[in-house]
Amino acid sequence: MHSSVPEGAGATPPTTDLEPARLTAGLRTEAGVVVVSPSGELDHDSAALLKDCLAEAVGRADARVVVDCRGLSFCDSTGLNVLLVTRLQAEAARISLVLADVQPRFARVLELTGTDAVFDIRPDVDSAVAG
Repeated sequence: MHSSVPEGAGATPPTTDLEPARLTAGLRTEAGVVVVSPSGELDHDSAALLKDCLAEAVGRADARVVVDCRGLSFCDSTGLNVLLVTRLQAEAARISLVLADVQPRFARVLELTGTDAVFDIRPDVDSAVAG
């Protein structure tokens, strides 16, 4: 008997490593410093999530917000703009914004855009929290 339904129809397509990683963002306080931990791709579609998380972090912080960049797999111009605008908002509130554990791909974006000169960048979260 011949079926008119194509083979595999209705099956869930397999996931691959080529699919973009959805951005998630965690928020915690460590030694009195607010730490934001984004993970995944920071782009036009996900920037609002990080923007909201960073706004909450700046509102909670006494002196410093650390962005743990270890989990960022990608950052486009929209994502970078969120970080730049947040830096200015934090500065206006007398809060420092520190980027920590910046991975090579994101470090290259910062270098190419010249924004590595405007951010306080630390090698790891511990040193960023310590100040």
